[in-house]
Amino acid sequence: MSAKDVIFGTEARGRMVKGIDILANTVRVTLGPRGRNVILARDYGVPRITKDGVTVAQEVELSDRFENMGARLVREVATRTNDEAGDGTTTATVLAQAIVREGMKAVAAGLNPMDLKRGIDSAVRAAVKTITGMSRPVRDSDEIARVGTISANGDAAIGRQIADAMERVGKDGIITVEDAKGMETTTELVEGMQFDRGYLSPHFITDPQKMAVELEDCVVLLLDSKLSALKPMLSLLEEVLEADKGLLIVTEDIESEALAMLVVNKLRARLKVVAVKTPGFGESRKAMLEDLAILTGGEVISADLGTRLEDVTMTRLGTATKILVGKVTTTLIGGQGDKLAIASRVDHIRALIEDETSDYEKEKLQQRLARLAGGVAVIRVGGATKTEVAERKDRIDDALHATRAAVEEGVVPGGGVAHLLAGKLLNDLKSDNADQEAGIRIIRRALQAPLRQIAENAGLDGAVIAGKISDSASRSFGFDAQTLSFVDMFEAGVVDPTKVVRIALEDAASIAGLLITTEVMIAELR
Repeated sequence: MSAKDVIFGTEARGRMVKGIDILANTVRVTLGPRGRNVILARDYGVPRITKDGVTVAQEVELSDRFENMGARLVREVATRTNDEAGDGTTTATVLAQAIVREGMKAVAAGLNPMDLKRGIDSAVRAAVKTITGMSRPVRDSDEIARVGTISANGDAAIGRQIADAMERVGKDGIITVEDAKGMETTTELVEGMQFDRGYLSPHFITDPQKMAVELEDCVVLLLDSKLSALKPMLSLLEEVLEADKGLLIVTEDIESEALAMLVVNKLRARLKVVAVKTPGFGESRKAMLEDLAILTGGEVISADLGTRLEDVTMTRLGTATKILVGKVTTTLIGGQGDKLAIASRVDHIRALIEDETSDYEKEKLQQRLARLAGGVAVIRVGGATKTEVAERKDRIDDALHATRAAVEEGVVPGGGVAHLLAGKLLNDLKSDNADQEAGIRIIRRALQAPLRQIAENAGLDGAVIAGKISDSASRSFGFDAQTLSFVDMFEAGVVDPTKVVRIALEDAASIAGLLITTEVMIAELR
């Protein structure tokens, strides 16, 4: 084992806080409708311009190992919030920095870190209860559009496009974002399906930033059996490679040796391929394969039907214009199946639903119907340059996640008001001792940080704005940084998804609590 560098106490916390501040100060400038852009250098091509908090956080890597530990832990806050809520990453980072700063001051003053953490945890639970208590459900398309507009930094066109897309495919429908060929941003409904299965190996990933596989102009191999070896399908793989097509393999299971060979072909032979397991079990698995075959215009390769893998050519495969595969979902876009066959299959499933008596089976059939009949809304993003398109796609992606979160748990007053009000109501929270009381005060002060930062990014004094809102008796009075005016946030449509506000606080407090109770840091010697 190599020698390690070990630092303790005040020095350890000081180095860690320095790293946290560098990352958080880089991210926090993007918060709110008047937040600033961050330019990210690229080894090749033009620099990227973005206001997306998690994208900025992922770019920060510090030369000092101990400072970098602090930065990476707060980056984890942004990443976790993004994974759970899809938005609110900058808010979570600002909250984490505020909690750590206040907490470190308390530790330096001699307070017990463990009691501080107990107070912090107690305050967060109470604040979350307050936030969920002030939530209102999203009632119509206009409210969905408002949520999308706020998350897209005030771009009403983006908010409206997302609301229209949701109207087309339903609130639980599939919406994807891709580049347009022209200047206009458009929404189109195409044949498609999504199911709950992800890639079988991370080596298939084509987009490391999204941790996803994206393949265009694809063929789809549907196997009603376990894929034990690649030898029987070598001629098919060569045919796919020569045709320069992407290949999605949907199979009951795959042997580790066959999976390894697929990965080798992807890495060395430049075969564009990804393998996923068929969703469902038993008869429902077979039915799902048949649905996919009809949607894509392919065949199910099954020994029961007398078809052997050795005899399969590309003519028996399904086709799709695009395949998106993540850790847990697979989306097929633009299935090239016969429209009459798809409509007939939909009618068949509807008839099965009417005849079914079991609630469980009926629910499964309704899920199949939604997958097959719902389609996929594709938002094609246009712009004058690649940089403009990439920045706009970031905002649409954030807005899409925010609107889904709003539909799921409702909305609260936006612009940092919900956090501030939750902090205001912590005054009556009781604790077991003075150190726990200090932990509650830390959260009460930290909950003002997002609103203050939004105001400061708009060029105003955050403390003055926060003070005026705190003095109001209204539970929806706040500051609209877009118009620079005090308004009723619900009436003005300045709202945030409850889920995003809640998760940002929970994730920030979780990591910050661990940092406050840190006493030793260990890193490799250089």
